[in-house]
Order: sequence, then C-alpha cells, then structure tokens
Amino acid sequence: MKEIQETTGILNDLIAIHNDRIAGYQTALKELKTDDTDLERLFTGMIGESQDIRETLAAEVRSAGGDVERGTTVAGRIYRAWMDVKAAFTGNDRKTVLANCEAGEDAAQNAYKMALKEDGLPSYLREVLTSQMQSLRASHDEVRALRDAA
Repeated sequence: MKEIQETTGILNDLIAIHNDRIAGYQTALKELKTDDTDLERLFTGMIGESQDIRETLAAEVRSAGGDVERGTTVAGRIYRAWMDVKAAFTGNDRKTVLANCEAGEDAAQNAYKMALKEDGLPSYLREVLTSQMQSLRASHDEVRALRDAA
C-alpha cells in the first residue's frame, strides 16, 4: 500500500508540473506579438503535449485508486507571476518569452529526473516516464534553439 501511495504521489507531482506547463504556455500565448505565429503553433502544440501526458499519468493514478492532482505547484504559480512581472519590464519581446519558457522546460526536466530516481517505481512506469521525458527534452531543445536565434 505504501508503494502505491508513493507512486501516485510521484505521478501527481508530475501532473502538477504539466498543469504548470499548460498554464505557463497559455500565459506565453498571451504575451506573443501578432507576427509570432510560429511560436503560437509551437506553444499550442506544447499545451496539447502536456494535456496528453497529463491524461496518461492521471489514468495511472486512477487505476491505482488515487485521486488525480488538479492544481499547480506553488513554484509554478510563483514562476508564472514572475513571468508577468518580468514581461511588464521587458515589453514581451520574443527572446524574453522564449527564455521564460526554457526555464519552465528546465523545471519539467528536473521533475522527471527526480521522479526517475525514486525507488519502488514500477518498471513499466519508469519506461513511460523516460519516454515522456525524452519528448519534453525535444520540446526544450526547440525552445532553446528559437531563443538562441532571437
């Protein structure tokens, strides 16, 4: 029973990270200029990616009899507030938006690294999380490349 609670706790932490990621990219979409259609497509795709991953994780939590996390992390709320403050001083320029998004992607990578270090995580879930982390890494690298080009 303890292992199931620990596993659902790990999965719910990752669900909260994806809730943060969705909210962060929704905020980023609001900060885009009208000519940033490439970023609009990218951020919309990343929102969809997190929604899909979140649903996969939620299904695992439900199958273990747990309650699915609905909120965001405290750090995520603080991060989004900082994005809003920082944007007010920088004029919502493309590079700043991308730098903020990359910081969020770094946080997601770190959350997955920590989750994968946990003992007692079933091997099939370890494979699922590893695959999700690789997908998120590709998104991170795309955001970083765009930031560097800005």
